[in-house]
Amino acid sequence: MRDHDPLPNSLSLPFIEALQADYERDPASVEPRWRSYFDQLRNGHPGGEARLGPRFRPRSIFAGGPGTASDSTLADARQDRVDQMVRAFRVRGHMIARLDPLKRERPSPPELEPSFYGFTEADMQEPFSSRTIKGPDVRTLGEIVARLQSTYCRYIGVQFMHIDESRVRHWLQERMEGSENRCTLSRREQFRILTRLTDATIFEEFIQTKFVGAKSFSLEGGESLIPLLDLAIEKAGSQGIDEIVIGMPHRGRLNVLANILGKSPLQIFREFRDLEVQENIGRGDVKYHLGYHGDWRTSEGKDVHVALCFNPSHLEFVNPVAMGRMRAKQDRMGDNRRERGMVVQIHGDAAFAGEGIVQETLQLSELEGYRTGGSLHVIVNNQIGFTTPPDQARSSIYASAIGKMLQIPIFHVNGEEPESVAQVVNLAMDFRREFQRDVIIDMYCYRKRGHNEADEPAFTQPQMYKAIRKKRSVRESYLRHLVKLGEVTVEQADEIKKHLTESLERHLSNAHGTDRPKAPSGRPSILGRIWQDYHGGPDGDVPEVDTSLPVEKLADLSHRLTVIPEGVTPHPKMKRLLATRAKMAAGEQGYDWATAEAAAFASLVVNGTRLRMTGQDVERGTFSHRHAVLTDYETGDKYVPLAHLADKQGPVEIVNSPLNESGVMGFEYGYSIAYPDGLVIWEAQFGDFVNVAQVIIDQFLTSAEEKWGSLSGLVLLLPHGFEGQGPEHSSARPERFLQMAAEDNIQVCNLTTPAQYFHCLRRQVLRPIRKPLVIMTPKSLLRRPEAVSTREEIAAGSFQRVIPDDGVEARKVKSILLCTGKIYYDLLGYRQEHERDDVAIVRVEQLYPLADQTLEAAIAAYGKKTPVTWVQEEPANMGYWPHFRVRFGDKFFGRSFQVEARPASASPATGSAASHKLEQQLLLMRAFGD
Repeated sequence: MRDHDPLPNSLSLPFIEALQADYERDPASVEPRWRSYFDQLRNGHPGGEARLGPRFRPRSIFAGGPGTASDSTLADARQDRVDQMVRAFRVRGHMIARLDPLKRERPSPPELEPSFYGFTEADMQEPFSSRTIKGPDVRTLGEIVARLQSTYCRYIGVQFMHIDESRVRHWLQERMEGSENRCTLSRREQFRILTRLTDATIFEEFIQTKFVGAKSFSLEGGESLIPLLDLAIEKAGSQGIDEIVIGMPHRGRLNVLANILGKSPLQIFREFRDLEVQENIGRGDVKYHLGYHGDWRTSEGKDVHVALCFNPSHLEFVNPVAMGRMRAKQDRMGDNRRERGMVVQIHGDAAFAGEGIVQETLQLSELEGYRTGGSLHVIVNNQIGFTTPPDQARSSIYASAIGKMLQIPIFHVNGEEPESVAQVVNLAMDFRREFQRDVIIDMYCYRKRGHNEADEPAFTQPQMYKAIRKKRSVRESYLRHLVKLGEVTVEQADEIKKHLTESLERHLSNAHGTDRPKAPSGRPSILGRIWQDYHGGPDGDVPEVDTSLPVEKLADLSHRLTVIPEGVTPHPKMKRLLATRAKMAAGEQGYDWATAEAAAFASLVVNGTRLRMTGQDVERGTFSHRHAVLTDYETGDKYVPLAHLADKQGPVEIVNSPLNESGVMGFEYGYSIAYPDGLVIWEAQFGDFVNVAQVIIDQFLTSAEEKWGSLSGLVLLLPHGFEGQGPEHSSARPERFLQMAAEDNIQVCNLTTPAQYFHCLRRQVLRPIRKPLVIMTPKSLLRRPEAVSTREEIAAGSFQRVIPDDGVEARKVKSILLCTGKIYYDLLGYRQEHERDDVAIVRVEQLYPLADQTLEAAIAAYGKKTPVTWVQEEPANMGYWPHFRVRFGDKFFGRSFQVEARPASASPATGSAASHKLEQQLLLMRAFGD
């Protein structure tokens, strides 16, 4: 390029702008002559500017006559056009790749044609520099075009030029252009792919033949998923991976269970026959939602543990669960570099494009508190969602478009070309290993049948299904390819098929029997070795545990949390807060909620328990009460007192989460099912935000034990209380948890003292039973003077499911008020102000499971005709009353039973602070009969 001819032709403007953007990010990423040119622009060289702008008036190199460029300039200009074309193939070559097995045409961008740059057939033999393409420095134009087409436009299309880092783009370019995006497979590797295709194909054909019309969500049309997973696991083993967690939808799950996880076809066939009728009344799940785990022995002899997560029909919500489960496994292995575990997330095209949880999960992938070293995403792209085609399902060209939010490549591949699939898997796995990032494979295939086996897809997609019904299977196509190459014979392939079919027939024959292995009582076999000391089942079968702590130890731990090492400068106001907490430690002042919480955490971590707490703003706390993570006032560095209590203590992670609920709660749920001996907590910024994660709560948290035998000890902290903050910051919707409460599946609490909170947290870890714990946590009580506990109450006390009233004489009591949470203090204040010693106030601290004997004992001292009133701040159709009404009816252990609450309402609370105060006063007056 000549200095006096900086912009050779007008068609180059977008190209040069793109090059300049690369230069601005990293000068070394562009060719030396371009780098020199941009250096000159940056340094104010005559004839140039610091940035391209309107002063540039490029003259066309195609124009003849006066002003025609010199021969050297013309040569540079032609090379520029070649470079522009090379970039166009890298950016848009995927647009003409032959991705669709149904061979439907796609529009071809004009910039992928040499004629767009002024080249003709006569130019194809002209030599040009190809230094930006791996290999010879000089190639003919025809060779350059052929290589680019072969690399980017055959059966693999790649989106990677959106990646900002030049080193990542160059790594990908070298790997792809150096091999033309092909892999050379040995006969053994080809035979393995054929075998895995046969496994997938024959399994589906057998199911369709033997269980006609039964729902199985067949993989037919997408059978290449099985060799893809086979290759990925083999590669993972060679890269040092010990653990793989898979999350996937229902389509193809039975095939993956049988051919990847190693679940016995006999067991699958028994599930089709549905023989355990009595045992499954009210429990269990459909066969295509079930999970499994097993060990995979690679061809090199390495064992890899592979686990497939249970999954509901709510597509994509298993994604963060799988990530959290892997993070826990890595933490348990001490794999802080995130090198020994991998998540495989399998998606449908419509769901990947349509479900917001996908974005939430991708957002977690690079955050330090959530990263797992990169997930392998596989979109099984059926090119349809139920009956909805892509043009109705998404605004983007590709189902994978959301993946471009990350600095990662997206590999589109034709699923009917198994060797192209093999190339993409190999490259994707190497990328993940090299950069520890997610990577996406968008495998184009088709769905042979309807959404389920009883569905008729031609009602809505007649042309598509005419084409599909003419298709031969992937196995058959690949077999023909190998036979043509002489790598395998039809007889060999038939022998594989015959052996597999006979095996499936034997399993089916044995599936008629009634004997099957039983899981140990209360400890389903799916849980694995780490669960051997923990169990689910009835709450009443588990005695309470001692949650007390020697007062000297409590004081010592509480004091140590207030000591800041030299070199750490806390905010000036934090010094006063720490001084106040030091007085609490010394017994000079009552413990508030935050100090009791910190003491509970400390008492557990010094004994080796891992603490993991995440949620929006949890480090400081929504209400500026926790301050578990201190920020140095001078440097901005973080200091976590809980992490510096002892030389050998449990790890502590207290991490602010991104602004989402479903993804983060799903992640923590997944973490909890793989770390039963830890204290895993998710806190909502305000309790009502929990409803954003309702799918995780409904489909996993509250029902997993009943559906799948899967246990969790996850703790949800949900700030709750009616304090005049409006409809959206008052209620954590306890009624929804209580509506789902059955068979001791969860624990729901609303506590009234810091001591109760301390013992509840310790109890959650120290009891051998594992159930999710939902706590309606306070807001105003965090600083309410009466809502404190003495050091002795915390040290020597225990958790009380019900707290009786010892402040009145039983013989004087004419009315019993039952309540929970903050309203207790309002009721107590009203009673004291009006000297109403004829009213007893009993606190129900654990709302589920209810302790009937303890409840009855708490009111036993009062007359048998003394009426009982449940008092709550929530409207009568919300809160706790609906649960109590269903549970007890109009009699509470023989006494009349009624409610005082706000009137039934569509909205939880008023938006007026003044109206709230009036409502609250009227509620208290009614409760006391005034």
